[in-house]
Amino acid sequence: MPAWRTTAAAALTAVLGLLLSVLVSSAGQAQAAAATGLRVSNGRIYEANGNEFVMRGVNHAHAWYPDRTSSIADIAAKKANTVRIVLSSGDRWTKTSSSTVSSLISQCKASKVICVLEVHDTTGYGEDSAAASLDKAANYWIGIKSALAGQENYVIVNIGNEPFGNSGYSAWTQDTKKAIVKLRDAGIHNMLMVDAPNWGQDWSHTMRDNAASVFASDRDRNTVFSIHMYGVYDTAAEVQAYLNYFVNNKLPIVVGEFGNQHSDGNPDEDAIMAQAQSLRVGYLGWSWSGNGGGVEYLDLVSNFNANSLTTWGQRLFNGANGITSTSKAASVYGGGSTSGGTAPNGYPYCVNGSSSDPDGDGWGWENSASCVVRGSAADH
Repeated sequence: MPAWRTTAAAALTAVLGLLLSVLVSSAGQAQAAAATGLRVSNGRIYEANGNEFVMRGVNHAHAWYPDRTSSIADIAAKKANTVRIVLSSGDRWTKTSSSTVSSLISQCKASKVICVLEVHDTTGYGEDSAAASLDKAANYWIGIKSALAGQENYVIVNIGNEPFGNSGYSAWTQDTKKAIVKLRDAGIHNMLMVDAPNWGQDWSHTMRDNAASVFASDRDRNTVFSIHMYGVYDTAAEVQAYLNYFVNNKLPIVVGEFGNQHSDGNPDEDAIMAQAQSLRVGYLGWSWSGNGGGVEYLDLVSNFNANSLTTWGQRLFNGANGITSTSKAASVYGGGSTSGGTAPNGYPYCVNGSSSDPDGDGWGWENSASCVVRGSAADH
């Protein structure tokens, strides 16, 4: 090859290398920017400082009881670290305005709980003709984007409640992916939560079997899966099998709703709470108060009275593996471990991650003590 061609080729290679470096750097910066606040790593939920966060909380039906403004504070006073709040996109119930959402977020922050916001209008889509699609729910979130921006440390966006019933649920995978992409395209970078089909219970295993591809569709890699456990989960074996699948495959899972009894069967709440505690999986009991239509037994307190726990409320808050004994406040509010939690082998996690591990063996040294790099071979 002539010398001038060799020189030209070398120059072109150098330019292409520089461009690739810039693109990789830009992509890395974009991903880092998107990962601010609550985020998923290695199948677990972490805060921005690296502390693991495990939800222990309650659902609150704000959309139907907007005047119950003390409920969030009352739930927090029972030691819950998370409140999942029912909103409406306006397709079935009165639309929850952006200003109201901002107020709810402020209430969560004042009460030092993480705020999971969900659109309830999607419930039973495909089977219930009144239900809205996930695409409509995505449009709602985009419409209130201003209320969500800057709240990534405190707010999780649960795109749509129980977005398919027992008909047409094969569309769940593609519809969920499209909604995730739509929200990311719009610049929403909060952690996302997606509910299972089959009225949230995923008896068809549609969510379970497609969770990996749904997670991969999120360019931020910041989506959590939510299973609702009612009558389908009436044995410990069923609870264990479902949750273990996600944990073993390093896919983030929470029990977004469950009760101690239900019209479709008798859920094993003892197994749900015990397994969630053992696996470090979050759970959110349904619901604070205001249930009707024959499921009043799902109220945790009577008539929104925080001092009047029901049988279900006593179980969820004060029973074995209950909220009172297992809930830890998010570290963004001053709770949690300053070392980011403890590894299964008993050593604290390194606050600075791999930067504390110069030789790459998974061990670090902070505060005059050994620590483990989360997710490394030493973290066992």
